[in-house]
Amino acid sequence: MGIAMTPDNPLAHQIRQLLGAVAGQGAGHLAEVETDLTQTSLLLTEAIDKLGASFMSIHAVISVQQDAIVRLLEGGLADKEARAHLQVLQHDIDRHVNAAVTGLQFQDMTSQLLQRTLGHVDSLRGMINVLGSTAAAIGPDAPVDQVVAQLALASGGIASSRVQLDGAQLPKAVSQTHMESGDIELF
Repeated sequence: MGIAMTPDNPLAHQIRQLLGAVAGQGAGHLAEVETDLTQTSLLLTEAIDKLGASFMSIHAVISVQQDAIVRLLEGGLADKEARAHLQVLQHDIDRHVNAAVTGLQFQDMTSQLLQRTLGHVDSLRGMINVLGSTAAAIGPDAPVDQVVAQLALASGGIASSRVQLDGAQLPKAVSQTHMESGDIELF
């Protein structure tokens, strides 16, 4: 004879509580993972665009500088005028190199997002491990009180993993300081 799953049945209550916790926290973690991966993709796209533009600008300025050097060597520009022109070109090259370095610093922000994503994945893994351990601990002929006790332990384990994740205080924003163009905080 089976036990009826009624609203007053502690087994039904524990199962509902456990499933609700798994569904709620699992959906929350997956939403965060999706958001972080989308933001990571945006950062990588932005970094690649910035690097491409910076390197093309560097190439253009170096070409102009090379032409100026050739003209200088051929005697086409006055000495003072040639030096001033080369200094301007060198300044432009420095500016474009700094922009390229700034683009490279987006990699650090991408790493921050990936670390955050891994924290969510770790928490999901912990929840799944708790459920697996609980399933293994409950035998097919286990008495109801043992099932209730195991489910209560599982609920506690899942709540504990949530507290650990919340305690880690994973930042919502990623940032980079000491960039040539200033500090950046995204998302």
